[in-house]
Parts: sequence; structure tokens; C-alpha cells
Amino acid sequence: MFDLPRIFIGYDKKERIAWHVLAHSIIERSSVPVLISPIGNETMGPALWDRPRGEKDSTDFSNARWMIPHLCNYEGFAIFMDCDMVCDADIAGLWDQRNSDKALVCRKHNHKVVDGERKFLGGVQAAYDRKNWSSLMVISCAHRYWKSIDPEEGSGLDLHKFKGLPDNKIGALSGSWNQLLKPGEVNPQEFYPSLSHFTWGGPWHGWTKYWQTELWTRELSDMLGGDNPCAYVNVGYDERGVYIGGAFHVRAQDAQAEAEQETRSRERE
Repeated sequence: MFDLPRIFIGYDKKERIAWHVLAHSIIERSSVPVLISPIGNETMGPALWDRPRGEKDSTDFSNARWMIPHLCNYEGFAIFMDCDMVCDADIAGLWDQRNSDKALVCRKHNHKVVDGERKFLGGVQAAYDRKNWSSLMVISCAHRYWKSIDPEEGSGLDLHKFKGLPDNKIGALSGSWNQLLKPGEVNPQEFYPSLSHFTWGGPWHGWTKYWQTELWTRELSDMLGGDNPCAYVNVGYDERGVYIGGAFHVRAQDAQAEAEQETRSRERE
């Protein structure tokens, strides 16, 4: 049986456009079928998940991600990723890095937070060990670590720090998956990451001073219009934000067919 990639993308209604653009960018480049699911406080009923959003939670999926092994019946593997990303490579290259000897495999960032540093929608960048390691995880759902944690009652900070999990049980991703982007940073030597992460704030928040904003807006345009011959979509951006224009127009031959169907409907009344 072929082991299809199971991908859970964090879902927050305030960032739903980011969710869909990321899913689109994965599908467009994948060499294998993918199973993509939203994961967040509102994607699971109270019988399954009843943890309210905490005061320090940046998103509705801050803690919901820890339910993934349970949702997978503690079997096989799954990928989790924040929604504020865009994919520019075949997701099979990430899926191939799953490891049953590790609880998870991730990008081991050394993210140091400056005092008072803020991010999207006025949020504060919290400082903690292993920061941003949990933003992209290839999870071994059968690993005993996942049954040792309490997603509903455990400290959110402790969960994100993987408290009690030794370093040798966390694998390191190879390649450029989960590249943290900084506003105003220049593209270093034409570098194009497999997965870019707008962790401070994304183009959908009006944050456009990134060298990967062009990729994100191109993905948005393709998602809205793509190969649809009826779509006339224009997506642009400048330092003030992202701008969308256009329409979905009926073609002449389709307008005639539509009118004929409308006439038949009236005749049947």
C-alpha cells in the first residue's frame, strides 16, 4: 500500500487565505497525491477538542497541532505546518525524511527574540527554547512521546518546547524546508527555499517587504485564476500591501447555452 503524505495545515479564520495559498502551492508541485486537512480550534468539535484559545496563543492552531498523533490513531506519520508559508518544491522531498526512531523531524532553528519584538496583528514574539521548531514537523505518530503529553491541559509553552523530549529524539531536516523570512532581508545569492515561512507577518497582513512576496502573490493569482479561461485576475503588490482585481466572465458560447437553459426552465414552470 502506498503511504500517501498526510498534511495538517494550521487553520485560523483570520488567515484562511494563507491556508489556501499554501495548500495550492503544495498541490501544484507534488509528484504524489496528498491528503491535506485543516487543524485548529474550530476544525474539531467539543467532544474531541475543547481547549479555548489562550491569551498568549498567536493563532487558533497554537495548541490544536498537538492532537495530530491522536487524530492519526497513533499510527504512521503526518506533517504539520503553520499556514503562513509557501511551498516551492515537491512535498515528497519532505515526506521522505520521516523517521520512526524520532518523535519528530524538524528544522532546528536558533531563533533569538529581541526584547519587545512584535509580529502580525500586534502579537508579541515569545522567547523560548526550540522556538519555531514546532512550526513544521514530520511527526512519527506511533512514537511513545505523543502519548505522554496532554494537548488539552498541558502548558502551551512546554508543548512548544517539547519539554521532556531529549534532543536525540528530535531529528533534523535536511534541505531548506521552513526558511524563516525577515522583512527587508535581501535574497541571499538567488536562494529559493523549498518552504518559506512568513513568521513575522505575511503579505495577507499587508507585510510585503519580503523577497518571497513575489512567489506568494504569484501563487495567489494562480489559485484564483490559473487555467480557467473565464478568469481575468490581476494580483499586484507594493510596500503598502497586496492588491487584487479582475473578474470571472462568461464566454460568449457559454452565455448562449446559459440563456437556452434559462428559457427551458421557464417553459417547465
